[in-house]
Amino acid sequence: MHTTRREFAKLALAGLAFPRMAAAAVDSTIRGVRLGVQTYSFRDLPLPAGGDAVGVVIKAMTECDLHECELYAPQVEPPTTRRGRGASRSPQEQDARDDLRKWRLQTPLDHFQDIRKAFDAAGLSIYAFNYSPNATYTDEEIDRGFEMTRALGAEIITASTTLDVAKRIAPFAEKHRMVVAMHGHSNVKDPNEFATPESFAAAMKLSKYFKVNLDIGHFTAANFDAVGYIREHHADITNLHLKDRKKNQGDNVPWGKGDTPIREVLQLLQRERWPIRAYIEYEYDGQSPVEEVKKCFAYAKQALTT
Repeated sequence: MHTTRREFAKLALAGLAFPRMAAAAVDSTIRGVRLGVQTYSFRDLPLPAGGDAVGVVIKAMTECDLHECELYAPQVEPPTTRRGRGASRSPQEQDARDDLRKWRLQTPLDHFQDIRKAFDAAGLSIYAFNYSPNATYTDEEIDRGFEMTRALGAEIITASTTLDVAKRIAPFAEKHRMVVAMHGHSNVKDPNEFATPESFAAAMKLSKYFKVNLDIGHFTAANFDAVGYIREHHADITNLHLKDRKKNQGDNVPWGKGDTPIREVLQLLQRERWPIRAYIEYEYDGQSPVEEVKKCFAYAKQALTT
């Protein structure tokens, strides 16, 4: 049976869609550190035919006992083939890209409000909307991302973007008075990419609403000191992505097997009581995404309680 987004929200609000969660919200704050998940972690879970991933994400978060998230934008959009930044497109892919643009601009904001209601009913919260404009985005699409974010009840946008596109995002952040946190990767060779401390500093000069979404795994792989950077720039960091990578552009690996100071970072947040959220982002090769996120959560809890 096909269930519309509005019907799904009504079911959730009635306590029928996720009965285990209807009674009480989970709390994934451990010893004062707010833990959560980047829902990209659940990207490989199967989707319902013709639907988005919202119900899948809510079920996965519930099973993991994680209360809050950074919601990955493609999981609330129609399934489509996505190309990397600058990648050429076939005519069919370009048609799909144009259709996605129309969907973003024409979908009523009620759609996103209903998603928020479904999360609320399950006792879950959306702190950030991970909406990542690239050079193919029109100004209207960039602007619409802020409206989507507010309708979802999220406080901020996180963006995997580039410095040249960030210059286009800045006036919309000012218009909407909303924080946009730049997410870094480990490509230190391209000055247009966010990876180095200097690239984050360049972004923050563009707008008082620009902050940092620091991925400590990528930062370590690029041979930077995550603990030192957080100490110095904690006031400018909204949330962290937790993953374990090896230095010198090393691979993603199961937590505890790489060079990323996950334990030290979490204990630093605990000691200093900085209001920086720490979100699991599962990217290594493992078993099922839900089981691996559970393992990561257990690792984080142990780091904060022993």
